[in-house]
Amino acid sequence: MNVIIAGCGKLGMTIAGNLSAAGYNMTLIDSSDIILEHAIEVVDAMAVRGNCATMAVLNDAGVANAELLIATTGSDELNLLCCMTARSLNPDIHTIARIRNPEYYEQTREMRESFGLSLMVNPEKKAAKAIHKLISLPGFMKRDTFAKDKVEVVEIKVEEGGILADVPLIDLYKIVKCKVLVCVILRDGEVITPDGSTVLKANDRLFVTAQTNDLSLLLKNLGIISKTADKVMLIGGGGISLYLAEELINSGISVEIIEQNLARCEELAELIPQAEIIHGDAGRHSTLESEGLSTCDAIVSLTGMDELNIITSLYASDHGVSQVITKIGYSDDYGILDRLPIGSLVCPKELSCNTIVRYVRAMTNKEGAALSVHTIADGLAEAVEFKVDDSTLNINVPLKKIKLKKGIIIASIIHKDIPIIPNGDSHFEAGDTIILTTNADNAVLSLNDIFL
Repeated sequence: MNVIIAGCGKLGMTIAGNLSAAGYNMTLIDSSDIILEHAIEVVDAMAVRGNCATMAVLNDAGVANAELLIATTGSDELNLLCCMTARSLNPDIHTIARIRNPEYYEQTREMRESFGLSLMVNPEKKAAKAIHKLISLPGFMKRDTFAKDKVEVVEIKVEEGGILADVPLIDLYKIVKCKVLVCVILRDGEVITPDGSTVLKANDRLFVTAQTNDLSLLLKNLGIISKTADKVMLIGGGGISLYLAEELINSGISVEIIEQNLARCEELAELIPQAEIIHGDAGRHSTLESEGLSTCDAIVSLTGMDELNIITSLYASDHGVSQVITKIGYSDDYGILDRLPIGSLVCPKELSCNTIVRYVRAMTNKEGAALSVHTIADGLAEAVEFKVDDSTLNINVPLKKIKLKKGIIIASIIHKDIPIIPNGDSHFEAGDTIILTTNADNAVLSLNDIFL
């Protein structure tokens, strides 16, 4: 498949790296020679310099023979014009645009056909929804939802001296007292595909499949306090804070936003009058203390600077805030940040990349294509959702008799809308949904790819 990516910023390069590793033919467009030179050093791609919304540049990039264009520049208007122009030059091309401005998002969704859009992504909105899920059920480091919210893959950390330390997985049910499956373990930066004999170690990060209805029980039996937040402090007044504040307020949670720019404070006060807007510098610890940091149930660091977000979260953890969530711009930093007490990490560009990669995979292999793809374990593994159809191999065969490729675990089967955490006697039928986990090195494009 020939793919054009317009805009080589954080999101564009994350997508490019992912698609390049999967073997897609790519052309990158950017207006900066320096950025393009760096981009083609990182990924295997052709490069075209210029304005991605002009016919001349798109023609130079091979739009006539491209199946997909992804517009991820820093300008919503430019992304929309780029997609419209590409569709006029190639009516069959699929187009994806990043749209960040809340004022544009809803009307763009309603006018998607007019703009020639196949898909639109909003990293800030996706991040806000992910954070809201974490706040609504504290105790998990990360939550990824599948099967229409019936099944989740959640992240839990094994604490030093905690209830899970030195426990073999075969004994896990005695502790959690609900059906779960540990499908991936991240230990010292390496992915482990576990079995019943695997022994959990302190500082392991577990990626656990469970029914959504069992998550509260899982936390309770692990001794993890999951008190619902009453008051949340947001650091930074950008787009994520706006979307998140609206979600939290609708859930009955009190919201306080600290923002350094006075004009933005005034704007936020008009947009979300139910929130308390504080004009101040969250980089000063005295500001956090004077605005009631110690009385908050959760703090979310959402400024545009990773360093400030990390420092603020460290300070909040040190002062006993029960739930800390930190936004980061680069998922490459996960390994470095893993041992710091900065709570859950949320990377907006990674969330959007997952959505786009899922779309691309569906285009590549429409028969048996993945319904959803979520990157887990710092990008070293994936959780993928597939629909079983009549062409799927091993239908009605017990899982214990099926040979899977190395590193793959069937984590859940949804049969007639009922989620099942499988064992060796479980089987799947046509019409079922399967959720599986795999090492990121083994891209699974169709369900039959998992079988030996």
